[in-house]
Amino acid sequence: MDIINSLKGKEKVRVLFVCLGNICRSPAADGIMRAIVEEHNDGERWEIDSAGTGGYHVGDLPDSRMRIHARRRGLELTHVCRKVRVADFDDFDLIIPMDASNESNLHRMAQTIEHEAKIIPMAKFVDMSLRYDYIPDPYYEGAEGFELVLDLLQNGCANLYEIVSKVIK
Repeated sequence: MDIINSLKGKEKVRVLFVCLGNICRSPAADGIMRAIVEEHNDGERWEIDSAGTGGYHVGDLPDSRMRIHARRRGLELTHVCRKVRVADFDDFDLIIPMDASNESNLHRMAQTIEHEAKIIPMAKFVDMSLRYDYIPDPYYEGAEGFELVLDLLQNGCANLYEIVSKVIK
């Protein structure tokens, strides 16, 4: 991933997690990544945010079910949902979609080759042993869907942190 190597020497890495409505997967990734960064006392080196490709829930808190499941893991998801903006491609170093549909939407929004290079699917950071090549949307699922998503995101965010930290240190 050339874009990761291009982060070498940066004082701050800016990461944007993206899903469809910005109420389940991306705010969960945002909260998990913030917790990992805080655990490593590395907050000054990271800027983390999330957004949705659809504007259905702008101004809302994340889905209450996701907040409940995250809280059971010690995470408070207080992000206010927003839609991805074209300016995000300039404001962030890495733009991480949760699935192929959101990845495709982001590629359509990208205005330059450099913007497109910043798009890396979350599944690229998830261990293959977990057998997922995308982060499934838990919105229409039961409790097990939210738990699965949190498991995948915890694994992927931990790997993302390790990969990027090796490059920027």
